[in-house]
Amino acid sequence: MKPIRLPEPPASPRGMGGVPDIFEGVVHGAIRRAVVIGNGFPASENQSIGLIQALGLSDKHTLYRVTRPRGGVNEWLHWLPVSLHKKLYYIISQICGILFRRRARQLGTLPMENGGNVGLSSILEADVKSIVRMARETFEKDGPLLVIASGRDTISITSSIKRLASDNVFVVQIQHPRSRLDRFDLVITPKHDYYSLTPQGKEQVPRFLHKWITPHEPPDKHVVLTVGALHQVDFAALRAAAATWHEEFAPLPKPLLVVNIGGPTRYCRYGADLVKQLTASLHNVLGSCGSVRISFSRRTPEKHSKIVVKELGLDPKVHIWNGEEPNPHMGHLAWADVFVITADSVSMLSEACSTGKPVYVVGAERCTWKFTDFHKTLRERGLTRPFTGLEDMSESWSYPPLNDTAVAASRVNEALAERGWKIKA
Repeated sequence: MKPIRLPEPPASPRGMGGVPDIFEGVVHGAIRRAVVIGNGFPASENQSIGLIQALGLSDKHTLYRVTRPRGGVNEWLHWLPVSLHKKLYYIISQICGILFRRRARQLGTLPMENGGNVGLSSILEADVKSIVRMARETFEKDGPLLVIASGRDTISITSSIKRLASDNVFVVQIQHPRSRLDRFDLVITPKHDYYSLTPQGKEQVPRFLHKWITPHEPPDKHVVLTVGALHQVDFAALRAAAATWHEEFAPLPKPLLVVNIGGPTRYCRYGADLVKQLTASLHNVLGSCGSVRISFSRRTPEKHSKIVVKELGLDPKVHIWNGEEPNPHMGHLAWADVFVITADSVSMLSEACSTGKPVYVVGAERCTWKFTDFHKTLRERGLTRPFTGLEDMSESWSYPPLNDTAVAASRVNEALAERGWKIKA
């Protein structure tokens, strides 16, 4: 009997590549689906979704979420690992018992489904066993599973998935997990997360505390360094937003100044004095603006937003978003001619800097520790300038847009290729 011989792989048309999977030998190496592990915080989940989008898996991913009990005493327990927090909360609830049922409710509820408290019952609770089982049982039919997560609360979940199903998954952890990077296939984190290893960082920490400050080692080959945060803002998203918001923004007088105001953070503390300084500077540049759009974030203190509304709310050139849907954020990114943004938000600055338009920063001098390194990098690359109130907003300047998400996606594809896997969107 003659041996059966498979035909040679067909030649790629015009040398462009791309042959059927049977000839590529990637029946079990084609990634066609992904799992996102979220933590309920938009800034973190936006990074994972942005990477999924850049990899071409927007319509082929499932969102799971790590939940913590919220309210009452739970606000004092957020420093604990999620699993320990939940167990401790359960014990507290049992001790309270029937006699303290009303008080126990004030401690917060423990959602059985992620997002149950906010009307997102379709989002699944991130359960290691079920995700591992799914990855193993569907590997032969559907190939490897890409797992992407961001935020401290997701670390124990993703590292466990990697440990239990290492042959079936590729795990990407966004934001530095602080220790044992070998628990993940790839770590994506901003360069400023390594500030503690710089001479400037070491000078700010007493020598006896050095061993307690992480990370301890410089980035290795499976760490992808970015300038800022990953996000969903790319050319296609901006083009779509421009069309969606055309009716509202196209008629506005130019130049359009968009002002994004955040709130104080651990590494960027400021009070009402900076907000008053901002409103005074905005008054100074109104003459060179055609229109001004102002938005606040979830972290903006009410006393800060009230100052802005009081000082600028009645000016005919100024419109202040009231927080109601639809959120004009993407419209602002698409239609703005220039941005003024408070220094506290890496996410807002990263998105604005991806447009290639002028970005002015307020309050960078108030930032400390690794945030100083972040703002230094933005200035040195020509992405941002300090906002002084002396600017002529009709004078434009530009720079190569920040493209961290695309760079990170490229590195993910390279790492997958080293393992013999590739994404088949």
